[in-house]
Amino acid sequence: MPENKNELTITRIFDAPRHLVFEAWTNPEHLKKWCAPKGFTIPSSEGEIRPGGAWKSCMRKPDGELLKLGGVYQEIIPDEKLVFTHSWDKETGGSGHETVVTVTFSDQDGKTKMHFHQAFFLDKESRDGHEGGWGQCFDKLEELLSELEVHS
Repeated sequence: MPENKNELTITRIFDAPRHLVFEAWTNPEHLKKWCAPKGFTIPSSEGEIRPGGAWKSCMRKPDGELLKLGGVYQEIIPDEKLVFTHSWDKETGGSGHETVVTVTFSDQDGKTKMHFHQAFFLDKESRDGHEGGWGQCFDKLEELLSELEVHS
């Protein structure tokens, strides 16, 4: 855990090629399958994958409540790096506070090392909540990558 309580860092190793992990982050159909905590669904997800392009998503909680979020892509290096802003929409109970997410992808022993960093949160509680949510998302990403590898 980083020293700064307002930053989140997660590193995961996926048994899949870098291009496939990157594609899972940039293909809306793939994102709908993994980019929400367990029990949540994503009724809509769209974005223009280019620097300056906006993205938005809507998550449905198990109780049916909708949560909206979005941001703007700042940097995209295919198969290597994604940088985008992330904020929860105030209209659906979010703070509207914007964080910056940086995800890098590198080869490691025939697998892909994904380094995830999100900053800066308003407080430790928000960071910890995101840590739990992203952890569940990355578990789902691992499952999706296994399925995609089998079918490729």
